[in-house]
Amino acid sequence: MTIPPVRGRIFSRPSWPEATALKAALRTETVGGALLLLAALLAIAWANSPWHESYAALRDLSVGVDWGHLKLTLGHWAADGLLAIFFFVAGLELKREFLVGDLRDPRRAAVPIVAAVCGVIVPAATYLIVTRATGGTGDALRGWAIPSATDIAFALAVLAVLGSHLPAALRAFLLTLAVVDDLIAIVIIAIGYTSDFAGMPLLLAVAPLAAFTFLVQRRITYPLLLVPLALLTWGLVHASGVHATVAGVLLGLVVPVRPRKGRMPAVSVHGPKTDVAHVFEHRLRPLSAALAVPVFAFFAAGVRVVGGGFGEAISDPVALGVMAGLVIGKVVGVFGGTYLTARFTKADLDPGLGWADVVGLSFLTGIGFTVSLLIGELAFGAGSDRDEHVKLAVLLGSLAAAGLAALVLVPRNARYRAAEAREEQDDDGDGIPDVYEYEQTR
Repeated sequence: MTIPPVRGRIFSRPSWPEATALKAALRTETVGGALLLLAALLAIAWANSPWHESYAALRDLSVGVDWGHLKLTLGHWAADGLLAIFFFVAGLELKREFLVGDLRDPRRAAVPIVAAVCGVIVPAATYLIVTRATGGTGDALRGWAIPSATDIAFALAVLAVLGSHLPAALRAFLLTLAVVDDLIAIVIIAIGYTSDFAGMPLLLAVAPLAAFTFLVQRRITYPLLLVPLALLTWGLVHASGVHATVAGVLLGLVVPVRPRKGRMPAVSVHGPKTDVAHVFEHRLRPLSAALAVPVFAFFAAGVRVVGGGFGEAISDPVALGVMAGLVIGKVVGVFGGTYLTARFTKADLDPGLGWADVVGLSFLTGIGFTVSLLIGELAFGAGSDRDEHVKLAVLLGSLAAAGLAALVLVPRNARYRAAEAREEQDDDGDGIPDVYEYEQTR
């Protein structure tokens, strides 16, 4: 069969190893997105039921010890503790993508990186413009980063429903963009939302982090050795005032993503060709998607909208800025960054794709949930009036973004059914689609 070359194209299909890894990640994230949606709906239903006081009491129940600021409410444990698992997996993804994934190739990395950066800057600018224009001043400006984050699990779950036959390149682009988006969000949280900083606990955290690094670099992956070190690192980072999820990222970034060359130590529980990051990701991604993120969503999404106050909430300049950032800022930033990159590099879309597909995908990036809610809590304080307004705005903005994406992507989905069959053609019967074999030899 004849397959056209793909040089100078954007949204070209990923390499075969990358496509294999993406398929595994997409399956887990799609299921996780469905669980996330169920958890959020349950929280909203409970918070607006006659038993809403029991929901608030459960969320605000304090558990833990006084040492190191470790007596937290269940809501805080979900945000500071369970989300550290989510960010640990994000750290693994970041390192893998930039060292052995497609992001190591500047040609492939340019478009998602530029799109992700623009998809952070433009929504933040939109938030500031709208907030100031509607009378927001002072602490209202602290929420500038809320609409900058994309919830990849939620977005992929919506994409799975709307675009089951959309090209793999679009899904790969969304997941790759989200990796860069996560990196930017991590930096924003670490720098922009650190309060009551204490240097000594952060300095002490270097010791268990170094020990964790020493063990994983030598492929020593016994949980009884690594888990206590990870927990101690997390606890010290939390005590320092830096958001504890940053500890998860740091732990993920020190895990090796390439098999070690040469002879392995006898205490290793894996073979010499083991990709330790892959092992950890295989174990922890389902835990993150099925437990950590849904539980956080359950405690974070329970905004009360009945009994008055709805009009006040959506008229808050902060809420207006968040909704505008998610619905307008995201699509302008992601689509604009992609289009300008193509224009200035003289690259073309992959054959069979249209700019309408990119518009639909850009709307999907406006689905902000997990990290948006987390930044809202950090900016305005969990349980505050402004935090409640942010929750409602994130929910409404994400719903609007998903609806607009559906208007674009559902009509586009039908045309790709026949193309999908050709995409999977394997004339030589070796189990690898011919399109990937061609690109490996080009």
